[in-house]
Amino acid sequence: MSSSYLYLHGWASSPDSHKARFFRQKFAEKGLICHVPDLNQPDFYHLTLSRQIKQAAEYLHPNAENIVIGSSLGGLTALWLAAQYPVVTRLILFAPALQFFSRCQQLIGAEQMRIWREKGELPIYHYGYERLETLSYEFITDMANYCDDELTRPIPTLILHGIQDEVVPFAHSQAFAATRPWVQCRALDSDHGLNNVHEELWGAVEGVSLLFQKNNQTNSPEFKS
Repeated sequence: MSSSYLYLHGWASSPDSHKARFFRQKFAEKGLICHVPDLNQPDFYHLTLSRQIKQAAEYLHPNAENIVIGSSLGGLTALWLAAQYPVVTRLILFAPALQFFSRCQQLIGAEQMRIWREKGELPIYHYGYERLETLSYEFITDMANYCDDELTRPIPTLILHGIQDEVVPFAHSQAFAATRPWVQCRALDSDHGLNNVHEELWGAVEGVSLLFQKNNQTNSPEFKS
């Protein structure tokens, strides 16, 4: 069976992030296609986790082994994608945004959350666009529908998380893996961006993806990019 590879970028990031470009290049060197959809589309304002899951599902191949790599909110998206679509067979997650509903509120702060709720929108700094972008409060109301406790599908999962992560604590990934024997959690000496350990991330991807041996670009299914 051929394999399909999908990379999901983080919140307020883009397919042009350092990690996304790094992985596209590494897969290309292997003669493989790694699809990196722009999860900001059709607009950042109406972004929700539900929309990201639906968008990512468009890149799943029904007759292939789908390996999904996700970073931060892309990692949380990958977990819910696997929960809803059995064709996802492996997950590799970089600092996944676990416990994100509560963590998001902590990072933004009570006063800004009040303003967001009352106004229905809030400017958020978008690292991919390098400017403020307005985001609807629907992002929060939608996120409230997703509870990590419901992520119980036993799919081989590797989490790589920086012990200096200031956005999503490493302890969140540790706790998640502790009750799920199919999840392996690996600590790295890095922060949330993991920008100093790209080669270690790629080594983990190669180690998990045994499919590199026989797969090549000619049998990798084509999707929109």
